Amino acid sequence: MRVSTQIDPGICNFNAVVTADTEDSQNVTFEFVSECETIKEFDKLIQEISPVDAIMALGPGEDPILSKARELLQPRGCCEACVVPAGTVKIMHVVAGLSLPKDVSLKIARE
Repeated sequence: MRVSTQIDPGICNFNAVVTADTEDSQNVTFEFVSECETIKEFDKLIQEISPVDAIMALGPGEDPILSKARELLQPRGCCEACVVPAGTVKIMHVVAGLSLPKDVSLKIARE
């Protein structure tokens, strides 16, 4: 199965397309398309740990995708809240049959 998602990360305007693929509903590989240099680096980090075992990622430790994201994004400060890693985990769950496909969104408003 193959699942793709288009992610609009907000103010940076570096949209991303993330595709997850699995043949066994457990081991998942990813493709990233983005003009963002940070997401291109994130792609390389995820390729190093691919395929990601979606079932094991549900365990009590930190998800391996989010762990790699933290390793990359935390030192950069402004990028730490990037939604692309969370979207990557979401489509991993969908492609592995652990979650139903439904769009998600964040709406931010000052009050």
